[in-house]
Amino acid sequence: MSAPPFTLLYTPEAKSVLLALQHGPHADKGKLHKTRKALRLLAGEGPSYRGFQTHRYQSVPGPGGKPLWESYIENQTPSAWRMWWIYGPGEADITIVTFGPHL
Repeated sequence: MSAPPFTLLYTPEAKSVLLALQHGPHADKGKLHKTRKALRLLAGEGPSYRGFQTHRYQSVPGPGGKPLWESYIENQTPSAWRMWWIYGPGEADITIVTFGPHL
């Protein structure tokens, strides 16, 4: 794992969630804005950015059995949004697996 900046890649599911936030029947410009800001910070500052409170997600493995990580998009709000991601495929890459509410 390299130091920032990172190149962000997206799974089809992550792309779908972003499109739904922008154009879907339940479009949410506020969550879209917060998500885009979090993505800019993830790429530039990296997962260690303090506000992300990044931690390994223990209950589900990532694609290909890789460690899955969870970072905060929102905090202290009902159904606060999170992003789940993995390192790779390249050393300076982070692949966004999906976004969604904290369960």
